[in-house]
Amino acid sequence: MSVPKFPTPPPPSFHAVLKNRVNDYFKEKGEPATGNLRLYSKALFLTISFLALYIHLVFYTPPAGWAIFECLLLSFFTSAIGFNIMHDGAHGSFSSKTWINALAASSLNFLGANTFMWKMKHNVIHHAYTNIDGVDDDLDAKPFLRLCDTQKFYKMHKYQHFYFWFVYSLLYLFWIFFSDYKKYFSRKVGDIPLKKMTWQDEIAFWGFKVLHILLFIVIPIITVGAGAWAIGFFSYALFTGFVLSIVFQLAHTVEHTHFPMPDNITNKVEDEWAIHQLKTTANFATRNRLAFWFMGGLNFQVEHHLFPKISHIHYPKINKIIKETCAEFNVTYIEYKKVLDAVVSHIIHLKHLSKPDFAH
Repeated sequence: MSVPKFPTPPPPSFHAVLKNRVNDYFKEKGEPATGNLRLYSKALFLTISFLALYIHLVFYTPPAGWAIFECLLLSFFTSAIGFNIMHDGAHGSFSSKTWINALAASSLNFLGANTFMWKMKHNVIHHAYTNIDGVDDDLDAKPFLRLCDTQKFYKMHKYQHFYFWFVYSLLYLFWIFFSDYKKYFSRKVGDIPLKKMTWQDEIAFWGFKVLHILLFIVIPIITVGAGAWAIGFFSYALFTGFVLSIVFQLAHTVEHTHFPMPDNITNKVEDEWAIHQLKTTANFATRNRLAFWFMGGLNFQVEHHLFPKISHIHYPKINKIIKETCAEFNVTYIEYKKVLDAVVSHIIHLKHLSKPDFAH
């Protein structure tokens, strides 16, 4: 399908009013909307912890039970680096300096994926066309999962609310060993063409892919043996995949989020872009400090989608402004109080879609 269009509302639009209020907040506070020492100290802690665990696992070979625990802990730090460092860096919100943002975003390359592909898939497509089937690549889990009612139903989907845990655990492996390469060789994300890669992008793609294979496959097999490596690596990769998957799914594929489709004739969606974001995005556990710290503010997904250039450390501060503006414009703000509430809602959503005639 062609890229949908959003209508231009008459002024003052919801989005314009909201942007002005958030901009005024930062002007009054006299602080930048990017990261600060609190974020940088967390980034340093996560990076050092990841490196220490990797070195201990690969070069000091702890006992089997302890090694598996460390592999799962390494998954925790891998996910946290993705949520906190890479994600803000890729959106240009980690720092006011471009080179620091590029460095933060490049952490994804070291973890096996590719920053160039991520920015196209996530920043350009997902953030612009959230939950639009056929465009938003995050909805494409076919044939294994049916994530919205416009997708084709297969018999296996009758049980998807039981087996989705396993499918989600495969994300990281699928991402680093298949989907990046598929995007590279097809030069597309779904049906949308990639922007042209520079020679630097080409070198980064292949150079970091080789480096990741050396660091996470070749060297560990040499130091601990193929059997121990296989147990450790797959424990690490499967847990990482599940954590990454569930966090992003809780923000968009739950009972109360919408999956709008553009008009067949005009190719326009119903709502202006900002209202579209609120209808397709949900917050969860926003009072849970540990969840916020670990997820890099991705539990404040509404704030992130409306203001991706603002660092996640500011999301709790602008939350009230967004809620008040939503109430003023009579726009629904979707939020679940606890992580468990969002997980239950996601399972119910999958269960609804396990029936071929379900209409959201």
